Amino acid sequence: MAQTAPTHELVGSDWRITSIDGEAPAAPDKARLSFESGRLSANLGCNAMSGPWRIEKTRLIAGPLMQTKMFCTGPVGEQEMAASALLVAGPAVERNGNRLTLRSSGHSAELERIEETGNGN
Repeated sequence: MAQTAPTHELVGSDWRITSIDGEAPAAPDKARLSFESGRLSANLGCNAMSGPWRIEKTRLIAGPLMQTKMFCTGPVGEQEMAASALLVAGPAVERNGNRLTLRSSGHSAELERIEETGNGN
C-alpha cells in the first residue's frame, strides 16, 4: 500500500529514476535522486541539481535548486527540464516499499531505491 514518505525515511537514501512522465530515462545509468539531511541532489545525465528539501504533509518541498549550466539537447535535456519542473512544483510523494512516486499537476517520476551493497568497500 502506498503511503507518504516521512522525511526521516528518506534521509540518506539514493534512488534510481525509472521513468519521467511515463518514459524511461534517456541516460538510465545516470538518472538518480539522493536525499541527504536537508539537501537533495539529482542528475538525469547532463546537469546536476541540488538544493534544500523537506516534506510538508504529503508534498516534497524543494528549492531553490542550483543547477550546472551545460547545454543539454534531445531527450536528456527534455527529461532534465521535466524533472527540474517537477521537483520545484511541490509534488505529492508516495512510497510503496522500495518504490517512490513524485507527482505534480504537470509531471511525474517513478523511482526505485538503490540498496547499499554492504560489502564495506
